Amino acid sequence: MAETVSSNIHVGYVSLKDNARAHIGNVVHIHQAEDRCLPDLRNTDPRDDKARIEAIKGGLLEDSYRWILQHSDFQQWLNDKHSRLLWIRGDPGKGKTMLLCGIVNELNKTDAQLSYFFCQASDERINSATAVLRGLIYLIVDQQPSLLSHVQKKYKDVGDALFKDVNAWSALSEIFLNILKDLDASVQQTYIVIDALDECVTDLPKLLDFIAIKSAVFSHVKWIVSSRNWPDIEEHLAITQQISLRLELNEDSISAAVSAYIKHQVEWLAQKKRYSESTKDAVRQHLLSNSNDTFLWVALVCQNLEKMTLKNTIQQLHEFPPGLDSLYKRMMQQIHNLEDASDVQFCCQILATVLHVYRPITVAELGILIKCPDAELIHKAIGFCGSFLAVRDNQVYIIHQSAKDYLSGDAASTLLPSPIIIHGVILSQSVQAMSVTLRRNIYNLNSPSLSTNEIKAPDPDPLEAIRYSSIYWIDHFCDIYNHNDGQSQKQVDDEKCQLVLSFFRKYFLYWLEALGLLGHIEDSVLSTIRLGSLLKVR
Repeated sequence: MAETVSSNIHVGYVSLKDNARAHIGNVVHIHQAEDRCLPDLRNTDPRDDKARIEAIKGGLLEDSYRWILQHSDFQQWLNDKHSRLLWIRGDPGKGKTMLLCGIVNELNKTDAQLSYFFCQASDERINSATAVLRGLIYLIVDQQPSLLSHVQKKYKDVGDALFKDVNAWSALSEIFLNILKDLDASVQQTYIVIDALDECVTDLPKLLDFIAIKSAVFSHVKWIVSSRNWPDIEEHLAITQQISLRLELNEDSISAAVSAYIKHQVEWLAQKKRYSESTKDAVRQHLLSNSNDTFLWVALVCQNLEKMTLKNTIQQLHEFPPGLDSLYKRMMQQIHNLEDASDVQFCCQILATVLHVYRPITVAELGILIKCPDAELIHKAIGFCGSFLAVRDNQVYIIHQSAKDYLSGDAASTLLPSPIIIHGVILSQSVQAMSVTLRRNIYNLNSPSLSTNEIKAPDPDPLEAIRYSSIYWIDHFCDIYNHNDGQSQKQVDDEKCQLVLSFFRKYFLYWLEALGLLGHIEDSVLSTIRLGSLLKVR
């Protein structure tokens, strides 16, 4: 009888892929597609997202969330077996995300199964209903590998298309329900936490209906979700029994939490900036008087105070107006008050570029899109951007959804370059950078039969800076048309279409090779289909 082994290596001159089998001599070599199941499922690790969010917001302060743990609504949700859905709702900047971070920390101390997800509208990886399910499933099966079998049953037939094609939501919904059914049958208490439902940009109604219906199915599965006070979300969740905890109706608790946060921030500022007692008291009183119980406002003002010289602190303290929109307006005015007009233009270009990309980009990727190879200069300009942006792990983020809303609304028409201009610049710079960089066998691979998971990028990686450009340049071309008001249609048609046509003629195969190495070959198919559909209409 032949011996059977599992192998991911080459067998003689044969490379095994997917669920391939090779019988050589007395040995049967099997390549298990399931080996890639968990890595392919992972679109993000919610644990990393939570750590990033906490770091960007200056760390998680226990005093800022402790109140909710003793709140009657939370206690009812936690202890009443019939209360399975808790909806925490509130206005922007009221601390919903940090509340959920604190709740996650507390639930992690129990023996229950916990899975959670943080939606962010500005990041395409984590702003869809499908992404939410992928993240929740990944966190569970990573902790309980035996449950991965539910994913493998479907994965073995279609591979990573299971998570990406048009049927992904249906397939993942079924998988997630089967996992919850197993957990419920084992009588293991399970908690599902989803933050910022309002930042789920794609298929939010599907996600809301799923939560509303399925939260009532399993007796040992409890859900916590958070969002802004959106009527659409309320309408979808109203079909099931749920506890609604409105932050605006808990003014005393929120006010005490914000006061504790202010105390912490002022102590930190006083130590770093060496405030006198009088300066320290003045800062504390201004924050307490003008915060309107909004964590984000306090955080932004403290970030600006950190940049000030000591002698200017008292003088400029009263220039920080109450209210997020008023503060954003002042931050934008600070940019436009820079002495050098070219600095103003550069900062606005950076803001507008980060505002219109499909995911957070690295400093190197941003340098490509704005045609600035000087990383130090970019970091300096981000510092001038009035706390609208934050850099974490070399990636550039907009600090909060409310900031993105302001930049997309009030600031967009008068203070920032138009979307057509920005999309056009991103397209042109992306095509130029790819044309210079892309070539045949860019990784100098010795064997063309290597599978992507066997390929290691060289150091330095020639694709690192053009990763974003390679994946999303067609989307920005399409966005030019979507934002076009018709006034310059012919110019857009002639210039941009010729740019795309010329690139395809010279570099199409090199571009496909790069996307294959980056693990995004499916994106080229979807983007090309989108491009074809758009041009047919035009």
